[in-house]
Amino acid sequence: MEEMLKVGILSSTHGVHGEMKVFPTTDDVRRFKKLKEVMLENGSEYLTLEIEGVKFFKQFVIIKFKGYDSINDIEKYKGRGIYVTRENAVPLKKDEYFMADLLGIRVTDDEGRELGELTDIMQTGANDVYVIALDTGGELLLPAIKQCILDVDVDRGTMRVHVLEGLMP
Repeated sequence: MEEMLKVGILSSTHGVHGEMKVFPTTDDVRRFKKLKEVMLENGSEYLTLEIEGVKFFKQFVIIKFKGYDSINDIEKYKGRGIYVTRENAVPLKKDEYFMADLLGIRVTDDEGRELGELTDIMQTGANDVYVIALDTGGELLLPAIKQCILDVDVDRGTMRVHVLEGLMP
């Protein structure tokens, strides 16, 4: 399980006073109002940044970090991911999972046959679609609906699914 969860990407500066536009990678953009700090991707390490202010603009979140008061201070972080620790993550409801925990999980069908590995999650609006790289080659696009996703065990890294007729390549 991932300990750090990505909540956004610093896309560009906003003004000249050290604010950054953040493209959110979280379902709940209002969560930024409650955050006190985030972890900035900095090579193989993380840099802790304290949040001083948060605003919303179109699809972006505008964040001001404490101690970064000019465009020159913050511009170098453009394009980097920002993360929260699992303790600061939004609580999950029943049958909800963090994307980071699902990627790489092994997938079997309801008859016990190994299918492959979940490699991507497409967000379509109506429901997510899981991309499963099949062990036999090719991909299976499986809707993330209760009729298809029978069981997920994040701790064991397994998912049991029912493949609807006509979906298997």
